[in-house]
Amino acid sequence: AMAGRLEPHLEALGRELRPSDPAVLSVLLALLAVAITLLIWRFVQGRRSSRKAVLLLGLCDAGKTLLFARLLTGKYRDTQTSITDSSAVYRVSNDKSANVTLIDLPGHESLRLQFLERFKAAARGIVFVVDSVAFQREVKDVAEFLYQVLVDSTVLKNAPALLIACNKQDVTMAKSAKLIQQQLEKELNTLRVTRSAAPTSLDGSATGGPTQLGKKGKDFDFSQLPMKVEFVECSARGSKGEEGDADFEGLEKWLAKIA
Repeated sequence: AMAGRLEPHLEALGRELRPSDPAVLSVLLALLAVAITLLIWRFVQGRRSSRKAVLLLGLCDAGKTLLFARLLTGKYRDTQTSITDSSAVYRVSNDKSANVTLIDLPGHESLRLQFLERFKAAARGIVFVVDSVAFQREVKDVAEFLYQVLVDSTVLKNAPALLIACNKQDVTMAKSAKLIQQQLEKELNTLRVTRSAAPTSLDGSATGGPTQLGKKGKDFDFSQLPMKVEFVECSARGSKGEEGDADFEGLEKWLAKIA
């Protein structure tokens, strides 16, 4: 759109310059190309800076609310299943001017998509929290929710940074981030296949909603997504229990990077 608006000026400039000035014309065109690039960069950066939220998503009991509290206060607190959102400004510890708005969203199946709908356009980043202890039992539900997030048109367009936070690593039976990634890729690939085979409604639209995830003809993996996806292991409770500190250095570094 910007290039289109500048095109008439380019043509006028070309008419004013004599054919005997090819060197001048080359320099001016090079400078104009740089100016257009800078304008586009500022436009993209402006859109990005307007998105200051980091959404905490995940199933019930994954530990989102405790992570939210620990990041803001550093203290342990007893939590219960959320039925509404909570938000607060999180400031990066080594740079007080860098901050994001953390938003903890309910994980209940009947609430999570309506809250995602409300806040997704403002998301600079998404932290998808996984219960590493219950993962084997909940993998299909986790993948289903994550799939719904990843095929959302607004999420695909804005491509916020995505962190899969494998929580509760203080428990011996917790699954590793590597295993969780492998299992999620496998389940998401299965979901993609089943959704693409969903029957169509009378008007010809697919009842399963958007089906394109990753690259057609290839097994799904997270590198195929338009956003950067990272995995970290963490523990909101911490290895020393309620009296100790949380263990989420990887999460804090990621927040500092995107702030």
